[in-house]
Amino acid sequence: MLDPILIVELAVLGLATGFLAGLLGIGGGMLLVPFLTYILGGRQVAPDLAVKMAIATSMATIMFTSISSVRAHHKRGAVQWDIVKRLAPGIVLGGMVASLGVFALLKGSFLAIFFGLFVSFSATQMFLDKKPAPARQMPGGAGQVAAGGVIGFLSGLVGAGGGFVSVPFMTWCNVPIHYAVATSAALGFPIALANVVGYVASGYNVADLPPASLGYVWLPALAVIATCSVLTAPLGAKAAHSLPVKQLKRVFASLLFGLAAYMFWKGVTAA
Repeated sequence: MLDPILIVELAVLGLATGFLAGLLGIGGGMLLVPFLTYILGGRQVAPDLAVKMAIATSMATIMFTSISSVRAHHKRGAVQWDIVKRLAPGIVLGGMVASLGVFALLKGSFLAIFFGLFVSFSATQMFLDKKPAPARQMPGGAGQVAAGGVIGFLSGLVGAGGGFVSVPFMTWCNVPIHYAVATSAALGFPIALANVVGYVASGYNVADLPPASLGYVWLPALAVIATCSVLTAPLGAKAAHSLPVKQLKRVFASLLFGLAAYMFWKGVTAA
């Protein structure tokens, strides 16, 4: 059974993640992974295992939050489903390679350091608010499968929905930014599904998992966070029309730098 304090911690984390996802158009993984690592560590889960479970559980929440996000974007006709269909096969393949193979082989300390570096890069992008200049059209079928593979693979290693890779890629290929964001939201579900299947399979026989775990996915945290984040995501999306989002992105980017430093420190000390 979960103690009440833990339920409150997970609920607050879910509420904050959902609101920020709706407000700033970012996935929750970059916020969830450091805090879940800390929470699991406080429950005497080994540092190496805590990082892996935080990444896997964060990715699992995206399966639920992406659905509500996609519905809202689809109603506005912003999702480019032809792009989704062409990127999705590569995303599934890349995600399975990452979560079923590479993820299980790598140490949690390396994943923590990689997460810290990836989030630092993403936070810099957000802070500077730089968008790549449109340079070309979307590549052909094979090129989009390859691009999807890279997106799925990177997402699987850091437990994020891939928006920080897929949105710049699509805008670079002359996809308008609001279509790119909406299409990236639709890509979140196949990214999450493929990776979660891999996390469950690769972690199924791992020793010392905490109670109520399914492979590397910690089910109690998934249930509480997913429920709460789905509630607040629409509120964040509504607030985005009245709050200074550009300034808020810079504040959030500063927070991400701190979380990246924490994960980097966890990785170095656990190595």
